[in-house]
Amino acid sequence: MTDRIERSGLRVDGALARFVEQEVLPPIGQDATRFWAGFAALVAEMAPRNRALLERRDALQAAIDAWHLERPGKPIDQAEYQAFLREIDYLVPEPGDFAISTTGVDPEIATMAGPQLVVPVLNARFLLNAANARWGSLYDALYGTDALDAAPAQGRGYDPARGAAVIAEGRRFLDKALPLAAGSWADVESLDVALADPAQYVGSTQTGRFYRSNGLGIEIVVDEGSEVGRSDRAGIADIVLEAALTTIVDLEDSVAAVDAEDKLAGYANWLGLIRGDLTETFEKGGRTHTRALAPDKTVETPDGEVLELPGRSLLFVRNVGHLMTNPAILLADGSEIPEGILDAVLTSAISAQDVKGLTRFGNSREGAIYIVKPKMHGPEECAFTNDLFDAVEDLLGLPRRTIKVGVMDEERRTSANLAACIHAVKDRIVFINTGFLDRTGDEIHTSMRAGPMIRKNAIKGSGWIAAYEKRNVAIGLRHGLSGVAQIGKGMWAAPDRMRDMLEQKIGHPRTGANTAWVPSPTAATLHAMHYHEVDVFGLRGEMAGAEIPGLDLLLQVPLAEGTNWSEAEVREELDNNAQGLLGYVVRWIDQGVGCSKVPDIDDVGLMEDRATLRISSQHMANWLLHGVCSREQVLDSLHRMAAKVDAQNAGDPLYEPIAGNWETSFAFRAACDLVFKGVEQPSGYTEPLLHAWRRRKKAATAVPSLVEV
Repeated sequence: MTDRIERSGLRVDGALARFVEQEVLPPIGQDATRFWAGFAALVAEMAPRNRALLERRDALQAAIDAWHLERPGKPIDQAEYQAFLREIDYLVPEPGDFAISTTGVDPEIATMAGPQLVVPVLNARFLLNAANARWGSLYDALYGTDALDAAPAQGRGYDPARGAAVIAEGRRFLDKALPLAAGSWADVESLDVALADPAQYVGSTQTGRFYRSNGLGIEIVVDEGSEVGRSDRAGIADIVLEAALTTIVDLEDSVAAVDAEDKLAGYANWLGLIRGDLTETFEKGGRTHTRALAPDKTVETPDGEVLELPGRSLLFVRNVGHLMTNPAILLADGSEIPEGILDAVLTSAISAQDVKGLTRFGNSREGAIYIVKPKMHGPEECAFTNDLFDAVEDLLGLPRRTIKVGVMDEERRTSANLAACIHAVKDRIVFINTGFLDRTGDEIHTSMRAGPMIRKNAIKGSGWIAAYEKRNVAIGLRHGLSGVAQIGKGMWAAPDRMRDMLEQKIGHPRTGANTAWVPSPTAATLHAMHYHEVDVFGLRGEMAGAEIPGLDLLLQVPLAEGTNWSEAEVREELDNNAQGLLGYVVRWIDQGVGCSKVPDIDDVGLMEDRATLRISSQHMANWLLHGVCSREQVLDSLHRMAAKVDAQNAGDPLYEPIAGNWETSFAFRAACDLVFKGVEQPSGYTEPLLHAWRRRKKAATAVPSLVEV
């Protein structure tokens, strides 16, 4: 029996209400009665608009479905297709020349280029690791991964030969980032060296010397008494790089938050980060450890000035999109309020403690609140978010446009109307990025009725993706984001393949993007090397006036167009999708894990979240709809891949096997629903089904309370 408290016509989960009234509102001087009355009024105004936008999505999809059904098997003529999309207002007029006018943005976002982490809000240890990933050991990152060659053997102690290779690679990095006036860092015997650019030297720290390259910090740590320092002719024990400039604390795709209990846990962790008092105690190696937020870094310049440098990543918080509701707060009629409205109000109320300077460390030195808003479909939804943030600012008594917005360019209607989307939030936008995974899922669902899609891995080479990636940067630059906002790129999904990442991910800064997602603090440290090699802001000057790819390429649908796959090829594709789907869903439903390293069909660990699930489930649904495969073939793949997923998780004591438990495994039944009901899911999203099945799982395993007894 849920404890609920009546507040201004809202039925609020009791624990959540107490959290808000005792921990969130008093520090910012908010009266609880006034707050709840204002919250209720905000919901009354905004919830109907939210519903109308979702209905508009459905209407557009129905029109597109009907258009394709009227032309079975007929190739898509782009002129005809785009005329139709304009007729139904799927495509809107370009807004013309304009530049964004956002002000009060921290330099990590506006004028610096470096890696970005995305971390689930429900995992306190991950949160602390990410926040502290502003500075990372290059030596540890090189030594502990396959960045140089194979990953190190476990449990063998320090390997001097590997250490020497790490030191040599560190010297090569210094030669590129901090070139000497003469000679190489490999030959230096002390840090009393002459740089080719003396301005790169900033000053000294307690442990060494501090430099800057392309706006990023580099600390050379000297410790002749350490094991590494003793083996180094200059006594250099480490090279510490400024790494994750920004981190997105995620309440969306990387978490399984389906009810008030989950939401409260997320909000409490966000409050701990903002206040600066979040800690996590854990056992490791037979010892108890407590992790906390890192302090700032102090540098003394040659003229005696003391610089305080941020010791932590600048934090965004990613709210959920417009689709879902949540039972944490109900209306008088028992209906749930939109979860995006709940997130906007409560994450902002928590962040207001930072705006008012009430926190231990501080997040934004500009007094800003940074919210990433995902899964918006077109400029009307962006405009709604702008109005919602206005209303939240008014509710909390914050100056207009304190809340900044990051727009994720990950839905087809947004990427096709990106300039208009930016224009809708032009006074508060601080971030755009591309999200290949969700964008692909939406590509499949939008054109679901057009015909069977090409194989999933082949979609990565589609022409629309190249146009999508180029348009995102070019449109952002054209409308004044450079020097004001981030232009970002997506995730490197293989955390154990750092050598491949070092070879490939340099492509992201080379596009003019000043940030890109990485899967771990270690990956952030390694990816930071790319921003020393590429002067992103200098490169953007060379890109001025670059041609923006047109809609003809962006709107090409990746249809198979008459391809006849063999039975073996169909089976292979279904197996690939089924294994990835089951491997992710079983953790989501049974354990409430929204993002983790999941082995793929070849046993390679990949970071998976709902976006990857959206592709796999929608691709299978598409092939099933168009007769490429049968229901029996899909079930055969799901059954065989269930056994594989069970074997891959055999070492997890919390894992519940699914093979053979076809009727009793909620995870397996959820996976089936995602495929067999995939065509009817709104925009192909997985959340409605995942949330429903996770709630059933929680209810089935809940321990009855005394009240219930």
